[in-house]
Amino acid sequence: MSTGAAFGARTTLRVGGEAARVIDIASFEELERVVEELAPHTPVFVLGRGSNTLVSDAGFPGIVLHLGEGFSDISIEGTTVRSGAAVDLPVLARRSVEAGLAGFEWAVGVPGSVGGAVAMNAGGHGSDMAASVVEVTVMDLDTGVITQRDREGLTFSYRHSSIGQRELVLAARLELRIGDQEASRSLLREIVKWRREHQPGGANCGSVFTNPDGDSAGRLIEAAGLRGRRHGTAAVSDKHANFIQADAGGAADDVAALMEEVVQSVEKSSGVRLRSEVRLVGFAPEVRAFLSGGSDT
Repeated sequence: MSTGAAFGARTTLRVGGEAARVIDIASFEELERVVEELAPHTPVFVLGRGSNTLVSDAGFPGIVLHLGEGFSDISIEGTTVRSGAAVDLPVLARRSVEAGLAGFEWAVGVPGSVGGAVAMNAGGHGSDMAASVVEVTVMDLDTGVITQRDREGLTFSYRHSSIGQRELVLAARLELRIGDQEASRSLLREIVKWRREHQPGGANCGSVFTNPDGDSAGRLIEAAGLRGRRHGTAAVSDKHANFIQADAGGAADDVAALMEEVVQSVEKSSGVRLRSEVRLVGFAPEVRAFLSGGSDT
């Protein structure tokens, strides 16, 4: 078990401050010890791959938990796939295809972990976690109690699940279907190619805003004339308007300020209020509430 303070640097935006403590947990036994030692009401943040997280420059005055190799097992039996929470989505997508299964190819281009993807019902290319997850193993970080939550209990909706901020996904069970392996391999290649052609690399956190019903956040941002818009060390991507790029050594607060500008400009130009799908950590409640559409989450 290792400890350290770097937090923002561990996200894909690579900006933002430190946490009071970051704990990399290698095994279930270590996790049990950590949870037992957590003081009541200690602020806790569960970090996956950091691909959907913006940490303020002020940092986070709590403990960050990150699951390691002990939570990276994958087992496949028939059409049932069991995965540890720390497994990378692209790895699971490729493993399922090599096992002759279909239905999870969409995840090959999503740079997140299974646990984080369940918590936010990650998705893309016409599908999401809700389409295949049937059961999840969850730990309550306040009590250490482990429970199984089925699909109904997860109450999946667009980029949302019932997983709470003080709950930790340990594993997930998915049900896929028998597929045409060559067709699935071809689909994997098409998705990877599409993402390379249409989405930027570098320091970003993926899609910043959720898509409004019947529309695209990227289209609305571009229609508002915001492609390439810059605020300090952050800029709306020239390649995909729903991505924000951070300069090397940049400021997380610039990213948040640019997000606010985008929300205001899009609402003024189209009447649509965009909502962030990025987890905002260490920011003032009013900033989180504004960017999440009124809910301080």
